[in-house]
Amino acid sequence: MSEDMNPAPEEPLGEEDGTPLEQFIFHQRRGLEEFGKAMESLLPPRFKEHTQAAGTEFATGFRVLIDAAIDEIKKASEMEDHDARGEAEHEAQARANLSAEEAEDASGDTGSKSGKIRVELDD
Repeated sequence: MSEDMNPAPEEPLGEEDGTPLEQFIFHQRRGLEEFGKAMESLLPPRFKEHTQAAGTEFATGFRVLIDAAIDEIKKASEMEDHDARGEAEHEAQARANLSAEEAEDASGDTGSKSGKIRVELDD
């Protein structure tokens, strides 16, 4: 007998006990329990033990696969965040350089500090 099954079946309902729907559900449940017992009796005794072990290994395999996928997603996310911060810093530095160059142009400085020479061409 299975440990999961109820060893003593419930007392059958009388015809006047419960609604017809409750009686139907009761009998369907009892039929399912009996069918489970019949199927269990056809299988070798260690079948249940091995199927439970197989199910546990199956779930463990998926758990390892999912954990590995989560780790890879975290790594990719961290790399993306690092790259985005680097790009933002680079853009900020470029804007600062452009602002400094524009300020030099407005003041009439030729940019001797930066080593740049402005050349104007006549058409």
